Amino acid sequence: MSGDRRVLPIGVQSFSGLREDGFLYVDKTRYIYELAHSNKQYFLSRPRRFGKSLFLSTLRAYWEGKKELFEGLDIVELEKDNEKAWQPYPVFYFDFNGKNYQKNTALEEVLNMHLRSWESIYGGDSSLSLEERFQRLLAAAVAKTGRRCVVLVDEYDKPLLEVLENDSLEEHNKAVFKGFFGKLKNNDDYLRFVFITGVTKFSKVSIFSDLNQLEDISLDEAYSAICGMTAEEICAVFQPELRRMSEKNGLTEEQCLRKLAHMYDGYHFYPDSPGVYNPFSLLNALKKGDFGAYWFATGTPTFLVRRLKDMHFNVRQFAEHTIYAEASSITDYRADNPDIVPLLYQTGYLTIVDYDKATGLYILGFPNEEVEYGFLKSLFPEYVPDAVPGSGKDIYTLRLRLLEGDTESIRDILTALFASIPYTTNDAPFEHYFQSVLYILFTLLGQFVQCEVRSSKGRADCILETEKFVYIFEFKLDKSAAEALQQIEEQGYALPYKADTRQVFKIGVGFDSKERCLAEWEIGR
Repeated sequence: MSGDRRVLPIGVQSFSGLREDGFLYVDKTRYIYELAHSNKQYFLSRPRRFGKSLFLSTLRAYWEGKKELFEGLDIVELEKDNEKAWQPYPVFYFDFNGKNYQKNTALEEVLNMHLRSWESIYGGDSSLSLEERFQRLLAAAVAKTGRRCVVLVDEYDKPLLEVLENDSLEEHNKAVFKGFFGKLKNNDDYLRFVFITGVTKFSKVSIFSDLNQLEDISLDEAYSAICGMTAEEICAVFQPELRRMSEKNGLTEEQCLRKLAHMYDGYHFYPDSPGVYNPFSLLNALKKGDFGAYWFATGTPTFLVRRLKDMHFNVRQFAEHTIYAEASSITDYRADNPDIVPLLYQTGYLTIVDYDKATGLYILGFPNEEVEYGFLKSLFPEYVPDAVPGSGKDIYTLRLRLLEGDTESIRDILTALFASIPYTTNDAPFEHYFQSVLYILFTLLGQFVQCEVRSSKGRADCILETEKFVYIFEFKLDKSAAEALQQIEEQGYALPYKADTRQVFKIGVGFDSKERCLAEWEIGR
């Protein structure tokens, strides 16, 4: 790196390129030392764009003996007394990124491409099956180098996740994996180290069912921060960028760090472990100086939000922290399991927020505001397809009317919004839509105004505050607006605002489930 030029490694997946081109680097090499000197075969699950590929590339450089790339990093000091360190091993690096797996032979083509490149080095017979060619390559590499092989597999599940809605193709790709990687178990004598990454762990794929020696470190406390960045690492490496971002946004550095944490921190891969920031979003925010939704903008969870809506999932559970899961369920994915929670966790839309020691259950929730708002924004059109920006019944128009104190327009927007909820099947009652839409709508409004959606008894359904107004909403299904307003009065929801100089609106709303509409609206004095 020359002069004062500091380059952030956004999207950089090559460790060699990162070091040679002078990118900033958060040193994760102590984890490589621990892995290399402990067990020898691992699996790691992390969400997309969380640094898995860069970590695997770092492992590759280590096992290829490229010590010059590691100068100044932790591992050089850790290996200083190891005479066998930095010896090059034959490395078989499988990368399943960057390919469209929607056709039947796509996975075989990727495997064939990798095998052909290695056969040009170690020899082989391309007329044999893929698994036989791989087995022969392992033996040939050991014979030629005198050292056992290192197998690194990046995003192994890409050919499976891309075809989740194509059952036949998913089963086809599983069968290919079974034949190919199942050979690793029978060739243990040829293996020095194995490391496999992915977003999710498909329980019936042979990588896991056949390779019972594979250690899953996805929920291991010692490796909870192996990918991503902690607050300590950010402050140590990116101080000039933090200072510049603070100045651009008119914040103190402490305020800037706090806002960054709200937006991008909050991932936990072990109970009570330090929070981990999404590295892709954090680096983009530091480079641009803006608190944007960078990770979410790179891919929307279309399949997941459609599944949630179709299964009538109670989305209020996201706010109430009542989503529970066992460790075994959030580490494995089974296509025949109707529970979508494991996939929401593995793909990064949920994370561990607490742990119940008595039951051994993890409590899951959104990790941060970027994910919460981005996910609910994707989910909202599934419930109300017509509530698009500019429709007059969207959150942006509603926000403007709230800022103006225009209660008649607020009523009209909510009336039109609920009137546009589509009729679906008989097993999807209006009550489900009523609760889900209200929760999503008012949570999304929380991006722009202070909004608290009820999460426990004894509080109004929603309290929404702007610079000039306070709105206290109570919603009733198949009951009158007068009953809703009476509850606001009897429970004293407005008392905390008695001395407030802002105008307070107490609003009772009655919904009719039979007519599927907002039926009554009453404002108290």
